[in-house]
Amino acid sequence: MSDSGRSKVHTYTGCNNSNNNNNIIIIDDDNNNNIDGKKLKGKRVLLGKLFYFGDGVDIALVVVGSICAIMNGTSQPVMALLFGSLVETFGTSDHQNIVHNITKVCLKIFYLGIGNGVVACLQGLCWSITGERQVVRLQGEYLSAILRQDISYFDSEVANNKGIGMMSANASLIHDAISDKVGKFIQLLSTFVGSFIIAFIKGWLLALVLVSIIPALVITGLSVAISISRLSTTMQAAFAEAKTIVEDTIRAIKTITAFNGEDEAIAKYRIRLERASACLIRHGLVSGVGLGLVSVSVFSSYGLAMWYGCKLIIEKGYTGGQIISVLVAMVFSGMALGQTSSCISTLAATQATLNKMFETIDCRPVIDSCNAKGIVMENVKGEIEFVDVHFRYPSRPEVEIFDGLSLHIPSGKCTALVGKSGCGKSTIINLLERFYDPDGGEIFIDGINLKKLQIKWLREQIGLVGQEPVLFATTIKENIAYGKEDATIDEIKAAIKFANATFVDDLPMGLETMVGDLGAQLSGGQKQRLAIARVILRDPTIFLLDEATSALDAESEQIVQGTLLKLISNRTTLVITHRLSNVESADNIAVIHHGKIIEQGTHSELTKDYNGLYYQLVCSNDANNTRDRIKLDMDGPKIHSERKILSLGKLLGLSSRMFEENDTKNTTTIENIKKNDKQHSSNGCILIKKLARLCKQESAILVLGSIAASIHGLAFPAFGFLFATSIKTFYEPQKQLKRDSKFWALMYVALGNITLVVVIFQNCLFGVASGKLSKRLCAFLLKTIVHKDGSWFDDPANSSGAVGARLSAISLSLQSLLGNGLALAVQNIAAVVAGILMSFIVNTTLAAIVLALVVVVLMLNSTEMKILAKFVSNAKALHEEQSKVASDAFWSMKTVASFCAEHKVIDLYQRKSIATLMYRFKIGCISSLFAGLSRFTFYLANSLCFYAGAVLVQHEKAMILDVIKVYLALTISAIGLVEASGIASYTKTATSIMDSVFEIILGSKANIHEGLLSLPNVVGNIEFQNVVFSYPSRPDVKVFRGLCLSIPNGKTVVLVGESGNGKSTIIKLLERFYEVNSGSILLDGINIQKFNLRWLRQQIGLVSQEPILFDDTILANISYGKQGEIAREEIIAAANTANAHQFISALPQGYDTLIGDRGAQLSGGQKQRIAIARAIAKDPKILLLDEVTSALDTESTNIVQEALLGISLSMNKTTIMVTHQLSSIKGSDTIAFIRDGVIIEQGHHDQLMSTPNGTYGSMVQHFMMKQS
Repeated sequence: MSDSGRSKVHTYTGCNNSNNNNNIIIIDDDNNNNIDGKKLKGKRVLLGKLFYFGDGVDIALVVVGSICAIMNGTSQPVMALLFGSLVETFGTSDHQNIVHNITKVCLKIFYLGIGNGVVACLQGLCWSITGERQVVRLQGEYLSAILRQDISYFDSEVANNKGIGMMSANASLIHDAISDKVGKFIQLLSTFVGSFIIAFIKGWLLALVLVSIIPALVITGLSVAISISRLSTTMQAAFAEAKTIVEDTIRAIKTITAFNGEDEAIAKYRIRLERASACLIRHGLVSGVGLGLVSVSVFSSYGLAMWYGCKLIIEKGYTGGQIISVLVAMVFSGMALGQTSSCISTLAATQATLNKMFETIDCRPVIDSCNAKGIVMENVKGEIEFVDVHFRYPSRPEVEIFDGLSLHIPSGKCTALVGKSGCGKSTIINLLERFYDPDGGEIFIDGINLKKLQIKWLREQIGLVGQEPVLFATTIKENIAYGKEDATIDEIKAAIKFANATFVDDLPMGLETMVGDLGAQLSGGQKQRLAIARVILRDPTIFLLDEATSALDAESEQIVQGTLLKLISNRTTLVITHRLSNVESADNIAVIHHGKIIEQGTHSELTKDYNGLYYQLVCSNDANNTRDRIKLDMDGPKIHSERKILSLGKLLGLSSRMFEENDTKNTTTIENIKKNDKQHSSNGCILIKKLARLCKQESAILVLGSIAASIHGLAFPAFGFLFATSIKTFYEPQKQLKRDSKFWALMYVALGNITLVVVIFQNCLFGVASGKLSKRLCAFLLKTIVHKDGSWFDDPANSSGAVGARLSAISLSLQSLLGNGLALAVQNIAAVVAGILMSFIVNTTLAAIVLALVVVVLMLNSTEMKILAKFVSNAKALHEEQSKVASDAFWSMKTVASFCAEHKVIDLYQRKSIATLMYRFKIGCISSLFAGLSRFTFYLANSLCFYAGAVLVQHEKAMILDVIKVYLALTISAIGLVEASGIASYTKTATSIMDSVFEIILGSKANIHEGLLSLPNVVGNIEFQNVVFSYPSRPDVKVFRGLCLSIPNGKTVVLVGESGNGKSTIIKLLERFYEVNSGSILLDGINIQKFNLRWLRQQIGLVSQEPILFDDTILANISYGKQGEIAREEIIAAANTANAHQFISALPQGYDTLIGDRGAQLSGGQKQRIAIARAIAKDPKILLLDEVTSALDTESTNIVQEALLGISLSMNKTTIMVTHQLSSIKGSDTIAFIRDGVIIEQGHHDQLMSTPNGTYGSMVQHFMMKQS
């Protein structure tokens, strides 16, 4: 494949196929088995993996960048030659001609500086650009590989913990490797090799002896690289798991806070951070030992060169100039070799990262959604047949779901699936969508085995509306457009109208309104209507409806009903419903029990078998409806309304719910790039000071580490002093030469051993500090986050993916800042200060010149920081958006796969990546420009130093040896200041960290109140007094306008009302997810704002319409939120009350069964019953129930309703219920009808039914007409 083809790795070619005119088209394209037809091999060398996604442009950039790196690296060996010439010139020129002769050499150094500045700039520019380009492609390819995996991959714990977290957590590591470390390694290697060549030219005997040190250095480097690679793998896994925990916590924040589970979430997060912290400490120890051994080896080699060089002068006639040239070359060589340790460490860690990522990239699942091979039928009738199907979920192989299931679904007909919760109804949908393949048996569509059909084409024929609709954290328009590629605005608006989602028109931003994380800004009914609009836009051949309209109010039902009736006419439709009154007119009803179809036929056929399961279920269901009708006929007023019976509409479940509230907090689209550019440059120092305050607990460790780093920094000026002082030995008499050479050799060895010790201490101490601070700060930030009020989470910028990426970036940045940045800063400051002081001691005039040049370099670094600051924060914000796209797709994979939306996700991710890329390009260009200026300034300083020295020597104001000492001091200072360009990036990192930290801390008030009021005994009287409320994200929309409601203790109040009147808002205000604008909410006569928040929530048990469970055992989920120890018997009793014990006991692992992320291993009804058991086990005084039985079958609904009613009465619990179940409404003590933000009717069922022209009476009358 051409380079241009290779570069487009984001293009999902395997997911785009065109149909021909044949009835059946068989596509068998082996190239499409891999993205872009590119064959991915199993194992590759490091560089092969690192540059695997480079195209022709990248190859050119790598070649040019490598050439520039080589030229940049060889500039120092050339400088060694020029230094030799300078020494010779100083030694041979008379005072009158010394300035003229030195000027010639200084001009060469100046020209070398110009060339070096240019190639250094080009080196940085080329590697930065290709690094950004290739990392974007690698991330895109990794996301593509994840999205093409089958659903079992996402069920696994490994994928949940390490999958998407690896993409964002390690992108910076790979970027650093390509953009900086590879080019720098080539540069340093060139310096090392070039210096050795110069050394061999000038004195091959001495150079040959010094080569003997290389094996020890290589062995040390390899050992350190292997150890760091292993540590990095463990550390990356820990950080990825920590990021997953953060995302899970944000997604389930209302459940976590309602059950006081904040501490448990923080504890789980802290455990992962502990693992990462331990790895950081070991990393510091290993790198410290490795770098220390390299340092002692290099310094010892200088001692060896000193001793053996003097020996060669005596025995072989070498001159002092030759030995000096070799030594200077070896100095550059040793420094280059020492600096390669950081490159090797990064490349070793990158290799570990790439190996893990390529395991996923190379993986080709059996059910590959991007594989274009398979049959494509032009005309689909839609006849479906299951033949002797056996199935177990891969993540739960011990549980048999189907045991020889056979089912025939006629084409163009409507088939209903009924059965108890957990019997496998939704599994049939999963198999039809080919999320999984059966273990045995076959599934056919129009007589063709599902496995022979092209997966993408198959899923395009199916329209799925699930019980828990999934929306993505983007606009309403983009969410609906998932239904059809290239949909027009008119088509989207038509779909919205058909689905009765006209609430979109009332939103300030309309179709451009952001729906929030997983649609969190919308109510359940609004999400359901958008999901229906998405399917309507798709216009599929086969409809799969799983409680598809359970969240719609009566008016919406009527409108959507007519639309769906038209759409499903003569199309194969599979309906899953718990409400048997809705399936009477189905063409075919299949009853599932114990993994098999035990009954099948029409309603009239199945009800003739009085012993059949279907008949028993119908009788149980009809009992409630009959009682409701009798009660209505006796007590209800006669209200004239049009009676429109649509039996097929009943079948679709369109009468399952009368009203649903809209307590939504829709927010308009916000600017994701914040206007803080000017603040960054001015507040950078303040933020860094605040970061220093955060390190207070680690101050002792950091002080000790800084002392070690200072001594390490002083080792370089000490070496300069040794070198400048010892070279005079080469010109001494032989007897003195022998004695002094041994002394100076031992001094080099001693300096090496001191460096060994301090480097180990430096790296270990900073490793400990970075690990401890990272763990403590990130845990503190998560604690701050989980105690935020609801408005903070309503902001799309604080979605689960964005917050997870933010904390992950803070953790990794702290590791880099303290582990490398601070140590490097202290080390270089010590070296620079010592170098300048040495210069002043030797010669004040030359020192003044050196100091002036130091100031110039500092000004360059300061200017760079100011210019870059405006780009860094924007790049960070865009990176969070980019991470959010991948995270949303990962956690909603069934919806992505069902709508064949993989390429949409990748396109969106690519657009976000390109936006980030533009800023990263600018950052790279600016950094490269200043890197070139720094290199030029270094050589300019050298030339000025020697020129000024020559002038001073000519005027007898300095000695030649003084000039050399000042030169070495200048060199050391300049090297420290060149490294300071790296410190500037760490300063930007520090500023960025503190921006993120204080955005979290100051972004919204923390909703935590410790040490406030609590009551020894709660009675349970609740009162709303003139409550006015609007959501902070929509202050212009008043939800309550002086609402008053009194709920006596031990009584049950049912809230009813039309869409958008805030029934669930009452629940959220009682839980104090939000604060009222005015008025007050009282508990036992005391304003709830005065109570300790944790204590208040402990008195409340909440069960929501969409239950959130955690990736743990059933036992742990039921006991979640219970203070103190809870006996197993109490858990079983709660499960019995919630009608969950029977199905739990039937599982092989019983209560110890792991239920997967968000309860993925359970059916909707099973999840709801466990959520109810969880609330019961908490033993609260107040129960808040929001559509708790909407996901249950008839039998379970009856049992749970009776149980909850019994609990409320017998245990004297105050209960607030939001429901559409008439039997629950009638059994309550009080019914409150909410409209326009106030209570318009309140009383008992009989009382309200007898009210002439009452709103509640009209609602019930309308409901019973439909049920008849």
